[in-house]
Amino acid sequence: MSFGGGSCIDTAKTVSCLATNDVPVSAFQGYHKVANPGIPHVAVPTTAGTGSEVTRTSIISDTARNVKMMCLDNSFITAGALVDYETTFSMPADLTAFVGLDALTHAIEGYVSRKRNPVSDSLALAAIAKISAHLRRAWANPDDVEARENMMHGSTMAGMAFSNASVCTVHGMSRPIGAFFHAPHGLSNAFLLPAVTAYSLSGDPARYAKIAETMGIDRGSRSDEAMCDALVEALRAFNADLKVPTIRAWGVDADAFFSKVDTMIEAAIDSGSPANNPRILEKDEMKAIYREAFGD
Repeated sequence: MSFGGGSCIDTAKTVSCLATNDVPVSAFQGYHKVANPGIPHVAVPTTAGTGSEVTRTSIISDTARNVKMMCLDNSFITAGALVDYETTFSMPADLTAFVGLDALTHAIEGYVSRKRNPVSDSLALAAIAKISAHLRRAWANPDDVEARENMMHGSTMAGMAFSNASVCTVHGMSRPIGAFFHAPHGLSNAFLLPAVTAYSLSGDPARYAKIAETMGIDRGSRSDEAMCDALVEALRAFNADLKVPTIRAWGVDADAFFSKVDTMIEAAIDSGSPANNPRILEKDEMKAIYREAFGD
């Protein structure tokens, strides 16, 4: 049994598979690389963010290579999950924000992914509705029972959504930030979500407009394109309201960051996640996104 956030649960998933496979952890990197099912494992999440308790992925940092390995295999699916929102009351405000925006990213990327399906669509939209309506409340008042409950439900549904549809460019670009600069995963996603969304809108404006509606943005007589613009502004407002810093403000040195940008772009592409994006971004566009996320 694991009890904790996504890192704790992913570690337990991996250990359960190492118990039945005599290989180094790095052998699990990629898709369907686990030969033998792991030992049964029950997860108890204590953060409303990663959805790891219901996914078939495990993210493990290889410190020797400065790589956050994306490992995907059905063997990482837990035997069961005990999802209780009462385990989240002790989360501090910044953790509530970071994991909440991680869950929102899961739901948005699950909905626009090229690998989406009707089941993942319904889960993603339900998660977007719950998270967008309750994240600010959970951040501002940690004892808000209704907000905490809906955030936990939204996180788990978002996990099921992206596990059945895959994530996209935000996740592909965020993992290298975590690997090189040790930013928490949810924060790395939050750095990037507004800018990546802005660059991706033309790939499927109808879907992004639907996300905007689901987040409570009034359509009125607005076109899909206008709704898309409103969505980007809403995502930027989330970061501002929840006091999400830029990469620079979080404490990363500019020279160190920009010396790694080309390497991070290659790592993002190699992960496969950007290939699921509704619009495939060029390398110069990814570089511009990293620059915007770094901040002035």
